[in-house]
Amino acid sequence: MTVIRSPCEGFVPALWVFFLSFIHFCSPPCSEVSCSFSRFKPAIVKEFVHEIVRERLSGVKYEPEKIPETCSSLADCIRDKVKSLGIDKYKIIVQVMIGEQRGQGVKMCSRFFWDADTDNYAEDVFMNDSLFCVAAVFGCYYY
Repeated sequence: MTVIRSPCEGFVPALWVFFLSFIHFCSPPCSEVSCSFSRFKPAIVKEFVHEIVRERLSGVKYEPEKIPETCSSLADCIRDKVKSLGIDKYKIIVQVMIGEQRGQGVKMCSRFFWDADTDNYAEDVFMNDSLFCVAAVFGCYYY
């Protein structure tokens, strides 16, 4: 059997080199120096979320009948704006919660299994005299 010297693996049989040439790695093509794919950038996404939420909710009064539609339209608008960044390899998940402002405390949490190297999130909080809104955007890399 022919043996080929590889600089990083040592001695590799030629048959293995043939098989390894057909393997496609799932991890994103990124190195410490340069990144050839678009990453989910939380700072930019947070600016988008902040801008959209302020634009849509400033001056709005809390009306329980309209909140489900408002949450849905806000989430759709945020998702479309984030997708315009060209991060096609990411699944974008948007969560919007609106509640009545009565001086109460609210705690929210989310759990995900994700890759800390590629996946990320951005969130923003908006409050006025009658309502509060928490919008979170999660970007999960497709492998």
